[in-house]
Amino acid sequence: MGKKVYVGNISHDADEANLKTLFSMFGTVKRAYIVTDKRTGESKGFGFVEMSSEEDAQAAIKALDGKDCGGYTVKVSEAKGK
Repeated sequence: MGKKVYVGNISHDADEANLKTLFSMFGTVKRAYIVTDKRTGESKGFGFVEMSSEEDAQAAIKALDGKDCGGYTVKVSEAKGK
């Protein structure tokens, strides 16, 4: 079972490939996506990454939360349900 991770305060220039590359250092990434404005198509500055395991997700959270990524201090945490 995979684990979804929230990634906030990301650069508006970042894309899904950037997220996938960054998180793949901590394990297998099943899916990565950035939330965009439906009207303009521009990034809203946050996204989600689905890791293949809880352990991979926790390793990524521990390593990346509060770190500088492309000039932005990212917030990385477990994704909460709707």
